[in-house]
Amino acid sequence: MEDNKNLDKKRGNRLVDLWAGIGRLKLYAVLALVLLAIVSMAYLARSCRDNSITSVVNDKINITPTQVAAMREIGEWEFLSIEDEEMIDTVRKGIFKDDELIRIYSGTLRLGIDLSEAKDDWVKLDGDTLVVVLPRVKLLDDDFIDEAKTQSFFETGTWSDKAREDMYHRAAVKMKRRCLTKENVESAENNAMRQFDRMFRAMGFDYVKIRFGN
Repeated sequence: MEDNKNLDKKRGNRLVDLWAGIGRLKLYAVLALVLLAIVSMAYLARSCRDNSITSVVNDKINITPTQVAAMREIGEWEFLSIEDEEMIDTVRKGIFKDDELIRIYSGTLRLGIDLSEAKDDWVKLDGDTLVVVLPRVKLLDDDFIDEAKTQSFFETGTWSDKAREDMYHRAAVKMKRRCLTKENVESAENNAMRQFDRMFRAMGFDYVKIRFGN
């Protein structure tokens, strides 16, 4: 009988050991699964980070060298035109009588800038402000007198081409003196600043600073 009890006791101990072993296996299995899950999640996170597409929005507007070159190639920009008429007379003394010639000259003086005279860095960004340095306003064309509209108001005697040429130059000087005033130059400058400001703002620049070079 005692031998049977000992045998049952040994069997019970083996069962306890067996269940304990199974418990440890389950624990190891669970730990292994948790570790595998952690490693898998870390790998997936790294893979997603490496393969993600980064979208960078560049809202900085810039003006390209091609656009600058295209504006410079236009050359002359007219911002004010002034029509003028001048009466010029000359008298030639004679023995018996004097000869006189009076002519009326018409012309259109165009004030503006020539962008071919602008410096290489006439357009540049300073922070978020576009700085534009324009050439000085000037008379764009010296041949502003319209010969077709020139009239002889009064003429006596015969006059040489040299005399008529002298009157032409006197008319040109008089027109320049009358039209190339400080007020007209400032008016042309204001027109230029307004037009360039509108143009660059239409290109997307919110802050534009325009001035004229020396």
